[in-house]
Formats: sequence, C-alpha cells, structure tokens
Amino acid sequence: MLNAYLKASLKMAAALAATVSCAIAAPVTYTIDPAHTYPSFEADHMGISVWRGKLTKTTGKVTLDKTTRTGTVEVTIDLASIDFGLDAMNSWAKGDKFFDVSKYPTATYKGELSGFSDGVPSQVVGELSLHGVTKPVALKINAFRCIPHPLFKRDLCGADASATFNRADFSLDAGRLYGFKMEVALRIQVEAVEAE
Repeated sequence: MLNAYLKASLKMAAALAATVSCAIAAPVTYTIDPAHTYPSFEADHMGISVWRGKLTKTTGKVTLDKTTRTGTVEVTIDLASIDFGLDAMNSWAKGDKFFDVSKYPTATYKGELSGFSDGVPSQVVGELSLHGVTKPVALKINAFRCIPHPLFKRDLCGADASATFNRADFSLDAGRLYGFKMEVALRIQVEAVEAE
C-alpha cells in the first residue's frame, strides 16, 4: 500500500515539475548578426548564363521556443546593398527600372518556424514583401544549429535556408521580352545571437 502511494506521489510530482517547467519556459529572442547574414541569389541572364549576387545589409530577429517547438522570423533587407560584383549592374538594379529603391528601399520577410524534428525546424512558412507586393514564400531550412557563443556566453543559432520564387509575381519582370527566366533561387546564411 505504501509502495503504491509512493509511486503515485512520484508520478504526480513529475507531472507537476513538467507543468511548472512548461509554464516558465518562454520564447527566446535572437538578434540577427548582420556581419554573418547574407542573402544571396541566382538569376537567369537571357538563358545563357546565371547572374549571382548578394545583399549585404540585413537586420531582424528570430524567436524560438524550444519547449513548444514554435518560433518566428522577421528580416529586413536593405535593397540598396545589392552586389552583383559589377557596379553598373548594381546601379541599374537600384534604379527605377528594377528595385526602385527610392520608392521601395527594403524587402521584408516574416514567417513562422515549422516542421520541427528533434527540436530543429525544417522550414519557415511566411511572406516576402518586395517592390510593394506581398506574396507567400516558404523557406526550406537545410541546416540549423544552436551553440553557446564562445565570446558572448549567450546562445548562438545559425541556419542555411533556400527558396525559389518568381520575380514577375513582385512586378520585377525586366528582361522577360528578351527571354530571361523569371525564377530566382534564393539562399540565406543567417546567424543570430540571443538578445541580452
């Protein structure tokens, strides 16, 4: 009888501990490190080559609740930071024939982490706002890992993500009449440090 009572008490204590643990767990906010976060892209050039470039100024935050396996992503990209490796192409892309950065200076992405397995998300389901248009774009998370930051002694998370989208959906269809394919491949390397 005493043994049964003890077992029941231990089960109740374990359940209570789990409940308290879940109740005090909260999402952690991570600040995107702009020095280690560079969205890059690949775009067709008349069907004969592929132009590659990156955007060098990115800000944002990630929230992650490891207990409930949920999280969010908010990223803002400075479109004037586009870099094809060719100054003339950079200037054209920033001008009114393409991004028109004087009118649309940034692109934003907001989404929710999902598809968790062993505590690791496999995708972000969200929306890209670009050139005055907002459309759904899902990011595939190819790699995701968190470690203690060796200098800051706070959590550091990093990921590699990818997606494809049709740039014409965002009213960016320059070159279509010359045979340019509208599909753009997007790759994002991102690192984010737990906020203080």
